[in-house]
Amino acid sequence: MLSPGLTAFLIASAFVAGFINSIAGGGGLITLPALLAAGLPPQLAIGTNKGQAVFGAFASVASFWRQRSLDRDRALLGFGAGFAGSLVGARCMLAIPPAPLRAIVMVLLLASAATVLARRNVVPRQRVLTPATARAALLGIGLALGFYDGFFGPATGSILVVAFTTVFGDSLTRASGNAKVVNFASNLAAFLTFLLHGSVLWGVALPMAAANVIGSTTGAHLAVRNGDRLVRGAVLLVVLAVVVKLAVDLARG
Repeated sequence: MLSPGLTAFLIASAFVAGFINSIAGGGGLITLPALLAAGLPPQLAIGTNKGQAVFGAFASVASFWRQRSLDRDRALLGFGAGFAGSLVGARCMLAIPPAPLRAIVMVLLLASAATVLARRNVVPRQRVLTPATARAALLGIGLALGFYDGFFGPATGSILVVAFTTVFGDSLTRASGNAKVVNFASNLAAFLTFLLHGSVLWGVALPMAAANVIGSTTGAHLAVRNGDRLVRGAVLLVVLAVVVKLAVDLARG
């Protein structure tokens, strides 16, 4: 059981993550490091992170669906592929012993941060794919990134946006909408898997989910000058700090 102080810290981090997500994406690189910094084992930290993220993921995809800012004809296949890939990824995560898992998490955190920082350089290009090629590409993207999201998670949304803009030529807005479908499916599958395994700390996940939604709403209504640059810098600093902590913990055994 976490102390009230640590719980308050995690709720605050969820608010910041929601705020960041609404400006530049990469909020998972705030909440997961915060859960790890609070002393939760990697599997419990990732499961609890899924527990707080799945609600926001549902709200996001519902919003894009209502606004018709995604390709509905691609939604079913994208959802199914993301869900299936995530089930496998989450099961693989639960099968890994805690000791080597810390080193894996360190590497993935750094790679995720690099992806979020590089996303601003992505430029959509026109693509003309045959229906069969488009379905195969969507299936591959959904399965691969669904697996990654179930196994780890942070920066999945950013990677999906990069994939949809480069492979399908989606505009950034359209790519974001299509990414939300796969991201919600993978969040849901991972959440259910970790939940059945008992790896979701509900006393933390639920208040974090509420704070995340409030932060996202607040960020969406505020115009922040140079917000994107500031957010990415903050994310990088948080990730580096947690990687250092994990490295120290690993060295101490």
